[in-house]
Amino acid sequence: MYLGAAVAVGLFDDVAPSAVAWLRIAGAALVLLIWVRPPRSAWQWARLRLAGCFGLITAGMNITFYEALAHLPMGTTVALEFLGPIMVAALGSRTRRDIAALVLAGLGVVLIADVRWSGTGVGVLLALAAAACWAGYIVLGKRVAARGAGVEDLATGFVIAALVTSPLAWWVAEAVREGVSPAALIGQGLVLGVASTAIPYALDQVVLRRVGRARFAILLALLPVTAAVIGLIVLGQVPRPLEAVGIAAVALAVAVRSVDPAERPMNPAERQMNPAERQMNTDEIPPS
Repeated sequence: MYLGAAVAVGLFDDVAPSAVAWLRIAGAALVLLIWVRPPRSAWQWARLRLAGCFGLITAGMNITFYEALAHLPMGTTVALEFLGPIMVAALGSRTRRDIAALVLAGLGVVLIADVRWSGTGVGVLLALAAAACWAGYIVLGKRVAARGAGVEDLATGFVIAALVTSPLAWWVAEAVREGVSPAALIGQGLVLGVASTAIPYALDQVVLRRVGRARFAILLALLPVTAAVIGLIVLGQVPRPLEAVGIAAVALAVAVRSVDPAERPMNPAERQMNPAERQMNTDEIPPS
């Protein structure tokens, strides 16, 4: 993901941020189509409707985040966008442990992100829009994962998103007219699509099949931690004391967050139930 972020930042000098986001989603769509080769059933309306909505909310998340970066410092943008997962985690919190995990994760992200309250009102609105899209990404992503063909739906959903947002390619064409190499743009778009979208979002589908939405939202706090670790290993950027406290807070949040009832191992009697009966059985379990 952060390899892709480095490529995206390099493109901002030549291509509008929203067009870079389009390159990202289009590159991911192309790679996933070649890799997954979705069957004919994946293109039927019953499946394509949810997959398309998921692809569009993901594209919206990327576009608004990149545009926010043009108006706000990176740390501020990251912190504001993380309000989306925080909201999902808050709505799914059942115990004091969950609330404690939520507070620790939010505090950790703010400390790691190096938040500086500067920028424009437009940037804040864009970052909040990205937060709303990220919340939608988690909710719809869980529904896609629950169907058991998440990577196929990623491929078809991103194709829909790339087509709907294709007017943004005008800025890509404009960059080519101004002298940017088309081959370089295509290559960077593919790297961006693979590194920032295809691989991490496919892994999200694996995780979402195993955990609930609220716990997944807390796990997303590991993203800025990963960025700090990569910065230490690759760039030799030693975390400042407050960043180190933030990393510890996120690690503690992940450890403290209680297991969702749906994540419990099934006993032999539950394995004999159909999915509806199993859901009813889960719903009757009181919060731990």
